[in-house]
Amino acid sequence: MDDSTRGIETVNHQHHYRVAVEWTGNLGSGTDGYRNYSRDHVIRIDGKPAIAGSSDPTFRGDAAKHNPEDMLVTALSTCHMLSYLHMATVAGVVVTAYSDAAEGTMATEGDGGRFVEVVLRPTVTITAASDPAKAEAAHEAAHHACFIANSVNFPVRCEPRVVVETA
Repeated sequence: MDDSTRGIETVNHQHHYRVAVEWTGNLGSGTDGYRNYSRDHVIRIDGKPAIAGSSDPTFRGDAAKHNPEDMLVTALSTCHMLSYLHMATVAGVVVTAYSDAAEGTMATEGDGGRFVEVVLRPTVTITAASDPAKAEAAHEAAHHACFIANSVNFPVRCEPRVVVETA
């Protein structure tokens, strides 16, 4: 199926995203010592609620706040979901519920580190009239369509589960 049969115009466009991040963790003496400052920050995007951020607790962050690692896994999970909902619609699959239990694995080494894998585990509920094989196939199409998954340099695996509603 080419893009014209899906109603998608294949024109290349650039999309820009502006995010303002402000460090709010100066406890009075700035960064004069590793333990003397907070990792707290605020993420602001025009027209949207602010997000309170910190680092992972392993790196002296606040566990009650979002950290970059959580947000990366979240971005992959939500991008797959949104791509999947589109692909399911195009395939004639009616989705009535979607949830994901995504998990990312990061390895650290010295002062650095990197993600080595993210596993998405979506559970999708479809109507009894929908084709489970098409629902399953839509995950593969969604994976290839996901902007975020296409932008990372580590594997993003998808282990979907399709549940068919009873009539």
